[in-house]
Amino acid sequence: MWRVAFPAILSRVTSYGMLVVTQIFVGHISQLDLSGYALTINVIVLFVNGILLGMSSATETLCGQAFGAKQYHMMGIYLQRSWIVDLVVATILSPLFIFATPLFKLLGQEDDIAIAAGNFSLWFLPILYYFVFSMTIQMYLQAQLKNMIIGWMSASSFVLHVLLSWIFVIKLNLGIPGAMGALIISGWSMIIGLFIYIFGGWCPQTWTGFSKAAFSDILPVVKLSISSGFMLCLELWYNAIILLLAGYLKNASVAISAFSICLNINAWEFMIPLGFLSGSCVRVSNELGRGNAKAAKFSVKVVLSTSICIGVFFWILCLVFGHDIAYLFTSDEEVVEMVSSLSVLLAFSMFLNSVQAVLTGKYSQLFFGH
Repeated sequence: MWRVAFPAILSRVTSYGMLVVTQIFVGHISQLDLSGYALTINVIVLFVNGILLGMSSATETLCGQAFGAKQYHMMGIYLQRSWIVDLVVATILSPLFIFATPLFKLLGQEDDIAIAAGNFSLWFLPILYYFVFSMTIQMYLQAQLKNMIIGWMSASSFVLHVLLSWIFVIKLNLGIPGAMGALIISGWSMIIGLFIYIFGGWCPQTWTGFSKAAFSDILPVVKLSISSGFMLCLELWYNAIILLLAGYLKNASVAISAFSICLNINAWEFMIPLGFLSGSCVRVSNELGRGNAKAAKFSVKVVLSTSICIGVFFWILCLVFGHDIAYLFTSDEEVVEMVSSLSVLLAFSMFLNSVQAVLTGKYSQLFFGH
């Protein structure tokens, strides 16, 4: 299980880690920029990411079952279908990034924070389409047990992002354009690497070129995407509601900054059980493809017990270091104090996330996939 799950965990932790690293650099530029970035990430980006992740989840199930049934040629077709569906969905959602400032003002956020968030949102348009290819290609490669290439490319992209952020923001003093430019360059460098790997002949059985068959039977893919990704979308979307409510509090900038730090730490830890969810999805799908439902259920039990142990570890870690962790993101004492007061709630939230992600993902897959 770890052979499949570890690269998935490494990939998701480093991919989301790029957003967190950007927040760290932005947070030390100004508190207003931290609030604007936080509002963009936790409302628009996570809202859209939840939809795309839900839509992309069909790739996991369909490619996993095709690999288990040795229908290798279908995996490339499923990947192309997911690109078609997700690119259409991403384009439909793109106005959320373009008109973010009036949207946040309409939702009752303070004008200066809404304007800052709108400026950040435009920078995230290239990241929107990065999400489409990143999610689907990773699920396609995981289904055929090509996990290490995903993990190493994601880790390399993360290291590149940290280096570029340091050069652009600290050394060249480029500010927000430097931080966001580093995010875009490092993210798309990984996608280009994955394209080279797939199109360059390293997936000869599952990728035989583009096919017209990808345009047929798209509706079943959409239905499976909606059903298997619904609960996961809810898990990501509740963060947006919490942060919007924080914007109505007194001293909204401090509240949004503090809540966003907690939510992003929580979400970063959530990438670990989500990696288990994604990695074990390969095992469950392969067993279902072979008609072995009993082995699939056993895999769920193994993943659940491991996720509980991980949840306990981070629960203890957050209780011990919760009072100091905010200094990584900002030097503003008001924000640090508020994060410290939320550390106990953050610890319990991290523990519950470790279990919830596996339960909703695996049982929905067993139900809809089988």
